[in-house]
Parts: sequence; structure tokens; C-alpha cells
Amino acid sequence: MKSISLPTRLHIKSLPLAIMMTSAVFSQHAFAEQDRTLPVTELENIQFAQEVNIDDLSKVTIQHSRTISQENNSQKFGKKMADSDQGAINNANINQMNIKQVNANRNNHNNYYNESKNEPKAKSFASQKANELARREAELAKREAELKAAEEAVARFKAQQAKEQAEKEAKRREEEAKRVMNPPMVTTPTPPPIAPQPSTPKAKPTPTTGAVTGEVVAGKTADTSNDEVIKNIESKNGKNYTRLSLNSYAQKVNSAVWTPNMRKNSAMTVKLQALLDWNHASPGPIDGGWGMNSVKALTNFQAMKGLPTTGKMDEATWRALNKNIDPNQPVLMGYKIRPSDTKYFYTQIPRGYPAKSKLKALNYQNIYEKIAEEYHMNVNYLKKLNTGKRFVAGETIAVYNPGPALNSRITKVVANKADRTLYAYNGKRLVATYPTTVGSAATPSPHGKFKIVSRVKKPHYRATVEKEGEKKQVYMLKPGPNSPVGIVWMGLSKPSYGIHGSPIPEGISRQASHGCIRLTNWDALEVRHNIRTGATVILE
Repeated sequence: MKSISLPTRLHIKSLPLAIMMTSAVFSQHAFAEQDRTLPVTELENIQFAQEVNIDDLSKVTIQHSRTISQENNSQKFGKKMADSDQGAINNANINQMNIKQVNANRNNHNNYYNESKNEPKAKSFASQKANELARREAELAKREAELKAAEEAVARFKAQQAKEQAEKEAKRREEEAKRVMNPPMVTTPTPPPIAPQPSTPKAKPTPTTGAVTGEVVAGKTADTSNDEVIKNIESKNGKNYTRLSLNSYAQKVNSAVWTPNMRKNSAMTVKLQALLDWNHASPGPIDGGWGMNSVKALTNFQAMKGLPTTGKMDEATWRALNKNIDPNQPVLMGYKIRPSDTKYFYTQIPRGYPAKSKLKALNYQNIYEKIAEEYHMNVNYLKKLNTGKRFVAGETIAVYNPGPALNSRITKVVANKADRTLYAYNGKRLVATYPTTVGSAATPSPHGKFKIVSRVKKPHYRATVEKEGEKKQVYMLKPGPNSPVGIVWMGLSKPSYGIHGSPIPEGISRQASHGCIRLTNWDALEVRHNIRTGATVILE
């Protein structure tokens, strides 16, 4: 604050004026400090003299009194205005708050209105989504049901197809067994003279069905030195086998032990069939069923061992069956299928000799026939034993173990029509028996004693078909396991008769023949291996 000089010489009576003047000066300065309208510089620039004129001082005093009065009025007005402005501000603030509240209320109202307005739309949208989801789920469930139904239909179709194929195959084999007419005649060098034997003339066939006769063609013998079919059936000991990968059923068969009063079961039946076969009392194809051929084999084994021929198991028979058998020899074994098994030239065998004569060979029709014959098994039992197997190269399957073949000279065989059995003797000792088919009521076998005059593997077969009112038809059939005479022919000194194999091993002892002695291919090979030309054959 700037200082103001006061006069030093004033009359006493002028003191109040001086005081008033001083107050005015201070008020004026203070008003200037507050940035009022009256400037303080005018007072600051006044040079007070040593003696001040009272009149002039009065004028100044009056003037400043007015100024003070105006200031007071201004202050009052300013305060009033300030109070008014403050009220306006307060009112404005209140109004602003009210406006904000109104706007907030308006927004809430609008939101509520919009939500209320959009609520039906939201509900409709949610309902549509739910309906769409339900529709899609229903469609998916429908498609899954259709797919499941289609899969079941395919499975039923495959099962029906397999059933029809099996029935067709069984029917074909049955018809083939009835149709095969194989009394072949062998043209061979003249055998040594033998006494003539009485013979029963063959019954004439029914004219309406025609007659079929056949003969093995001389000079048409195939080279069998490296023949796979012959080798695989004959070479029983050279086959690779394992006990690995055998299922629980096969293991149960291998460990089966007979006990008195035990109930019949498949595992024990297969074990007994194997023991009979290993002791050269052939039960025919191993099938796990205790049928006619198994009963005959058991009876024949008891006869071979000098036991009571009851045809029933007992402790003495069980001991005799196991006496010369290695206890570690498995009945069922694992066999790894070879590439040669799958690449073999399989041939679908047609019906009728005209169609058969056009084939290059009468081979196996499928891998099941091939393996079943090599391992002396029924085809259906082989499939059942290996359910789920694909029979492809490298796959291990379960098969029967044929065991060692007979290695004993056969000097005489007796074919008994009533027993349907071929008995093989070495001198007076019975060394083996085989189920067989010997003639029929229509074409009975001749009775008497004959000689073996030929032993042929994989013979060619010539079939002659005669029908009433038609010219004879002659058809030449190539060799093969499905030949009417199988893969072996042993001709007798009685023309048109012989011992031979069969294309249907399951039919042995059940099907009829036309006078010949029919065996399974593996049994026929075993007999041929041990018999010689000139051996005696008795038909009774």
C-alpha cells in the first residue's frame, strides 16, 4: 500500500475535517485496491502544501463524502446484486439438478418404454430359436434312426445272403452227392490171371433221368511229384503250427480229460475224434459232433485193441486211446495262412458235365474247402472254430492237428456195405479203419474178392451221358479235388470198379455210390500210400 502525507499545519477547528479527509483518502485507496471505478492515482498525485486552503479542503472533503456515499450505495447495490446473483446461481444449480433429474427420469422412462416395447420381440426371438433348435434335434434324431435302420437292414441282408449262400452250397453238395455217377473203368496193362469172381449186374438207370457212366482215362495221369494239393494233404508232419493265439475253446479241447459219467460236450467230442484219428480209426471229417462215423470209429478202435466193442467210452478205452500218443500233442493248433493259400486258383464248380468239361481243373472252390480238406475238417466246423476270421494271408487261425499218417503195409482191405466201413489189414492184423460209401440199392457193389490193379493220383475222368432217344454224350473232366473221383483212383480187377476219393467228404457214409468204394480224399491218399498193386480187395 502506498503512503499518503498529511498536512502538518491545521487549525484545531479544522481537525475533524482532516480526520474526515484522511478517512476519505484511506477509503478511496481501499476502493481502488478492490478495483472499483474511482482511481486512487488522482489523490496520490496531489501535492499537499505546508498550509492547505480550507475551502479547497472542504471541496475535496465534500467531493469525497459524495464519493463515499456513492461507494456505500454501490456496495449495498453490489451486495444486493451479489446476493441476487448468488440466488440466481443457486436457482440455476437447482434448475440444472432438476433438469438432470428430469432427463434421468425421461431416460428411465424411455428405457422402460423401449424394454416394454421390445419384450414381445425378445420373447418371440427366443421362442423361434428354441423351436429351431428343437426342429434340428428332431431332424438329427430322425436321421440317426434312419441310419440305424439302414445299418440293421444291411446286416439283415448280409445275414440272409450268407444263409442263402450256405443253404445253396449245402444243396449243391447234396445234389452233387446224388448226381455223381462214377463207376470208372481203368484201361491198364492186363493184370495177372485170377479166378473169375461172381458179380452182380448193375441195375439199369431210370430211362427218364438218363445214365451216366465214367472211366479213368489211361495215359492221362497227371504229374503229382510237386503237386501242392497232394503234398499238403499227405505231408501232415511237415506243417507249421503253433499253440499261440488259441482261444479259450481250443485250449479247453487240448486239455480235455475224459471221466466216467461225464456229459457229452463239444470239447471232449473233438478230443475223442482226434484220439481215434491218431490211432487210425478214422471218424471222417472232424466236426465236433458225436455222430454215426464217430461211433463206428470208437467201435472199430475197440476191435483193433481187443476190447469189448460196445461203441461206448470206458476207462480201458480211454487208457488205450492215450497209450501211444504224446501227451503234449495238441488237438487244435494255430495255423498261419500262407500266400499260396490265398493265391490258389479257386474255381466255382458248375452243375452238369458239359459245363464241368470246359474247366481247366476241378479245383477247390474257396479257401475254406482247401484248408478244411488239408486238415481233415468239416467246412462248417472250420468256420465256426474261426468265427470273425477273414482267412487272409498272415492271419493265424485254429485248425485240427491230423497227426502222423499211417505207415503200415496194407495187404488186404475189406469193404463192408452194412457197416459202411473199409477195414485195412496187414496180414491178419487190423491196422486201420475208414468210413466209406459202398454202392447203393440201385447200383449195388459186386460181392467177392478182387485185386488192386492200378494206383493213380489226380486222374482224368471221362463221363458218358445217355438219355432215352438222344445220342450219347461224352465229356472229358480235368483232375482236381472236386473231380467225381476226387484225387485218387485205385482200380480193381473188376472193370468199372475201384476205390477212390470224393469231392464231398462230409457225405461219406451218408451218400450213395454207384458200386465203387468212396473215401475222403485224405483217407484215400493214406490207403494208396500203404497198399500195393496186387493187394486183395474183398467186397461184402
